[in-house]
Amino acid sequence: EPAPSPLFHNPDGNSILYRERISRSMRKYDLVCFDMDGTLTTVRSSWSWVHDCFGVDNEPAYRAFVNGEIDEEEFMRRDIGLWMKEKPGVTIRDIAKTFQTIPLIGGIQETVACLEDNGIRCVIISGGIDLAARMLKDEFGFDDYLADELCCDAQGVLTGEGKRNLDLRDKGVEVRRFIEKYGTTEERTVSIGNSYTDIPMFKNSGLSIAFNPTDPYTSEAADYTVKSDNIADVLDFILTDDPPEKKSGMRPHQA
Repeated sequence: EPAPSPLFHNPDGNSILYRERISRSMRKYDLVCFDMDGTLTTVRSSWSWVHDCFGVDNEPAYRAFVNGEIDEEEFMRRDIGLWMKEKPGVTIRDIAKTFQTIPLIGGIQETVACLEDNGIRCVIISGGIDLAARMLKDEFGFDDYLADELCCDAQGVLTGEGKRNLDLRDKGVEVRRFIEKYGTTEERTVSIGNSYTDIPMFKNSGLSIAFNPTDPYTSEAADYTVKSDNIADVLDFILTDDPPEKKSGMRPHQA
């Protein structure tokens, strides 16, 4: 007789996921690293979300960065400069307010709660803005996050500078740092992302999931691909002793 599925819904039909607690000796993973922009949010970038909220266009700066004409620090400087020009005296609080309405993928709360209930740490690794990552951490219970910062003066007014806290070309470095911080191993770590910048995360993890990937390279680099409007669908691959055959995880979310 086959073992029952580790995931099942409660009898009244709501979306809360249940799973009995398992010890470290039984579970396969200790740490899940999530990308933020395009993975936990449904918008391409937290930076572009602020641009949209302010009604500005950063296409020239984006092209200059993609073409290698400017580095990440200058890219941040030009983006922030657009906001300051549009709204002189713009503050950290103004930027934080824009993230109160940023569109999020479904199922974040259930996913984090289920993983945490099984003793699995959840962190965010993002080249996005730390204000958005901190909001997600506080709202949904992620254990930690790492993202780029906006610099401000003592009154909270933006200075025009940004602080780069990770190398967008190698997010795998940050996966290794969190592995060390939480005392686990690469084999017991999962990474979830949607774009080519997440591939280095995949390479430093025992399990990798391309979630709504934006390009074929990201999907090819991952163990599984999941296309869904609910992040909880990744649990089928993390909390099971008998995952589907690799590369066969492409399916819509079943409500």
